[in-house]
Amino acid sequence: MSDIAIKVEGLSKQYRLGEIGTGTISHDLNRWWARMRGKEDPFARVGEVNDRTSKGNSDYVWSLRDVDFEVKQGEVLGIVGRNGAGKSTLLKVLSKVTTPTTGRVKIKGRMAALLEVGTGFHPELTGRENIFLNGAILGMTKTEIRSKFDEIVDFSGVERYIDTPVKRYSSGMYVRLAFAVSAFLEPEILIVDEVLAVGDAEFQKKCLGRMGDVSRNDGRTILFVSHNMAAVSNLCTSSIFMRNGSLQSMGPTDRIIEEYIAYGKFNVGEVTTPDIVVTKRCSSASFHAVRIVANGEITSSIDISHEVTIEMEYDILRDQAVVFPSIHLLDNIGTCILTTFNGTSAVTQPDPLFGRPLKKGRYKSVLIIPGSFLNDKTYTISVFLVPEDATDMGVAEDVISFSITDTGEMRKEYGGDWWGLIRPKMAWHTTFLGAS
Repeated sequence: MSDIAIKVEGLSKQYRLGEIGTGTISHDLNRWWARMRGKEDPFARVGEVNDRTSKGNSDYVWSLRDVDFEVKQGEVLGIVGRNGAGKSTLLKVLSKVTTPTTGRVKIKGRMAALLEVGTGFHPELTGRENIFLNGAILGMTKTEIRSKFDEIVDFSGVERYIDTPVKRYSSGMYVRLAFAVSAFLEPEILIVDEVLAVGDAEFQKKCLGRMGDVSRNDGRTILFVSHNMAAVSNLCTSSIFMRNGSLQSMGPTDRIIEEYIAYGKFNVGEVTTPDIVVTKRCSSASFHAVRIVANGEITSSIDISHEVTIEMEYDILRDQAVVFPSIHLLDNIGTCILTTFNGTSAVTQPDPLFGRPLKKGRYKSVLIIPGSFLNDKTYTISVFLVPEDATDMGVAEDVISFSITDTGEMRKEYGGDWWGLIRPKMAWHTTFLGAS
């Protein structure tokens, strides 16, 4: 018997943009006439990739385009990608919330999907009634549901409100009960979207632990979408990277995460406007360029023993503005390992312009990370322009990446991965204290 739980072949999903997304009577007639003649859907030949950052010329957009992959039984598959990459659309097609435009999906076993807060719940029914409703939808008997009922309520932590209509639950309580139902009612395939982010940290940890248990011990298949790369790394054995509706790559999770973090940001170590994607603008300053320099050259690959110089250029837009440039340094799974802004550190030579009103013009701030400090990993930089009152902050996330390469300067004959986010040279001193 095949061990494939999910098989996706040539999967595509097209949407029509506008106030009414399902098309018009004329479009429906054109599609019907094409089907009657055994021809291809005429609107399947038009449309653009789903790139939310650029203005398109077509009313049709491919949210998914020619996606192919297989998931084995018992596998935990992570799905990563930026907003608009097609992750949620893919899960909706797999869970039969919507139908594909072309292609097909083969699924082996019962499936439970947690796509958004309150998925599958009726707001007028109590928590108890919704547990039995969801179990019935999954094809379970009352006896089977009763045998799991106490575990569900205990895991969710909403026992006091179990006989209260769920429309009165908070979003966190909704997710707690919905996940508990999905995890304990024994579907062969569990699909979880970013919805767990609604829960608190303690509950997220419980959910990740539970998903690990059901995969290892029960052999169930899990598809997990998250922007939390640490969670994906800990839970998923393999992952796929979605980009603009297409499957960019698939493979071991560590490699896919590094590719996702680095994609589009390696460019010889420099990025300038308009390529800097600003998520929040500052009225008194704007970004101009960010670059990585080592040994006097702009680069994105640096020897572990060399200093890493981060140069940040920005424009002050009005006289007498007080602006603090700031940098966040993130590791290869998106964990922020360093946050600094100009003037926060005790240094021997403070920046003479720190905290001073500046005149209009272009400025360059430089941050130097010493050599033999970072580990041999891929790092990503986010930059910020923070006004004095911090209420009108400029934000540009994940603007550029660089990699640290170990040339054997520290580990000599040791060939494995060196643990830790950083690995600075430290001063050791050993003294002989006498015979023991």
